[in-house]
Amino acid sequence: MNLRKEYEAYLLLERGLSENTRLGYMADYDRLASWLEQNGKTADGATQADLGAFLDTLHELGIAPRSQARIVSGIKNYYKFLLVEGLRGDNPSALLDVPTPGRKLPEVLTIDEINAMTLCIDMGSPLGLRNRAILEMLYGSGLRVSELCALERSRLYFDEGFVLVSGKGSKERMVPMSEPAIDFVKQYLLERDEHGPDPKPGEEAYVFLNRRGAHLTRVMIFYIIRELAELAGVRRTISPHTLRHSFATHLLEGGANLRAIQQMLGHESIGTTEIYLHMDNTRLREEILLHHPRNMRGLI
Repeated sequence: MNLRKEYEAYLLLERGLSENTRLGYMADYDRLASWLEQNGKTADGATQADLGAFLDTLHELGIAPRSQARIVSGIKNYYKFLLVEGLRGDNPSALLDVPTPGRKLPEVLTIDEINAMTLCIDMGSPLGLRNRAILEMLYGSGLRVSELCALERSRLYFDEGFVLVSGKGSKERMVPMSEPAIDFVKQYLLERDEHGPDPKPGEEAYVFLNRRGAHLTRVMIFYIIRELAELAGVRRTISPHTLRHSFATHLLEGGANLRAIQQMLGHESIGTTEIYLHMDNTRLREEILLHHPRNMRGLI
């Protein structure tokens, strides 16, 4: 059965949609199916976590909220088709949030929450060192998940304390590595070299490998972070990108210069980085409302 053709026929014959709407829905399906295929998944077998990771990727690519909302609508329509046709008994898109237009402040973890996540890593397991190194690189250097997946050993400069990152548009930048990041990445690579897994042919250059010796994908890292958050009792829905937001926010709260944060994050425009200034001001206002004497109850 060619599900793509079946779905297109459903849109045309049963839904009676206009050509533009039908073409839009098919484009949404193709985008999702292509992304899932790159990560070893299929559209008809995708889980809610897979779809959440896909939406995180759209956000990372800078796709506007209005366009994201349209894509979510197309995805929901596809899984409705699978339900109607009896091809699935559940709907993994049912709980997907539709992005709303406007600038929404990203989710930020507290330092205590991040520390709790690190404590949940089983350092005695073969993958414990790897997962700790991943978390330290995402939070300690603010890397995009795509940058982490593509990171190569030759781009790690431990002695200098920097990592050379290839970001959007193949633009390279030097990003400082924290001491914990340097320590755990070193330990992980030493453990990997001594005990495996051995990299598959063509995968030798990559830093982070799965248990079969292939480099990690975005979906895999998405699962790792989600699982650690759940084990740590973090009740909010987070992604690897949440650690990048937390990195930038905590830097700003600690007094870092906005331009320096812009360079570390690889933002082409300072306007993109200024969202963290907005977040800092929002938190400042909350603190004033909570603690300033003029806002305390019982005062005249």
